[in-house]
Amino acid sequence: MISSVGIGIPPHDMTQASIKSLVKNIFSSEEERLVNRLLPVFDHAQIDRRQLAVDADWFKQAHSFEEKNTLYQKLAVKHSLQAIDACLTNQQYLQQTVPYEAIDMIIFVSSTGLATPSLDTFLMSERPFREDVKRMPLWGLGCAGGANGLARAHDWIKAHPDQNVLLVCCELCSLTFQKDDVQKSNIVGTALFGDGAGAALVIGDDSPLMAYGKGSKPRIADTSSATKKNSHDVMGWRVTNAGLEVIFSKQIPALVRSFWQQHMTTFLHKSRIEPQSIQSYIAHPGGKKVLEAMAGVVQAPSDLFKHSYGVLQDHGNMSSATILYVLDRWMQEPVSDKFPSILSALGPGFSSELLLLEWDER
Repeated sequence: MISSVGIGIPPHDMTQASIKSLVKNIFSSEEERLVNRLLPVFDHAQIDRRQLAVDADWFKQAHSFEEKNTLYQKLAVKHSLQAIDACLTNQQYLQQTVPYEAIDMIIFVSSTGLATPSLDTFLMSERPFREDVKRMPLWGLGCAGGANGLARAHDWIKAHPDQNVLLVCCELCSLTFQKDDVQKSNIVGTALFGDGAGAALVIGDDSPLMAYGKGSKPRIADTSSATKKNSHDVMGWRVTNAGLEVIFSKQIPALVRSFWQQHMTTFLHKSRIEPQSIQSYIAHPGGKKVLEAMAGVVQAPSDLFKHSYGVLQDHGNMSSATILYVLDRWMQEPVSDKFPSILSALGPGFSSELLLLEWDER
């Protein structure tokens, strides 16, 4: 069961219009024609504002890969701790605070920076987690990372029903910005991506923490992963001397209508779920066109995707952490325990993650 969620929002709130203006002014006059041709993507992204880990002036200077990554490590720990603390003390979902010592496994998900040892070890040093806590750092899953992390947490508590897993997702997409890159993928990525952290507490059916919860909670009933072969050029990173250069293909909506549609159809059939019984789609908002393609595939009204659109509008695409923001909004709503939800996310590969959630009032 997903017992609680917490989010960590970076401090620098910027409107979409101000980010568009910043990007327009950053590039040189020689690059201006190319950039101006791509600027309308900011207006059509259905994003009002985003929160960034650094202020606007940071983007006006060139930064080395080492400088970006050092800043990533520092700020990712800060915002991850913010999300963890919010999750374990969230009075909306919990009757009492969950002690750090009660966590048996930490799954840490990120794809926007590098760290060895992984950043979960730094989180352990900042809070009184037990030294024997299990660790599962996940890297390279991009936007699918949060959903994949929930699936792996589900696997663990199925095998260990008396234990508790803390999933932490943190992405600082802004720190990957390439100041000298005028390729379409970089400009489109700048128009979509924001920064954020999220945490979710996933507990087993026999966990003592079952007594801590209140209200209706989603229980993970089934999971499925699918990866399209030879699709490495759809989404991902190109590692350069300047850092992580985004790969973001215009093929994604078309792949939703083909590969993702087949994955969804197979998953619902295997889970014996009728599409008309689904009460909500907890979908990672990869972008406006992606959400529209998803709604078209499942032939569902946009209201079933409303919190995906809302999070995209208020925060942009925060890669793996975004799905926890969407989940948090659905958990705040009254839901029926008679009807399931589908949680979904797409990632590099081209990959798809699907989870069947059943709501449980305890």
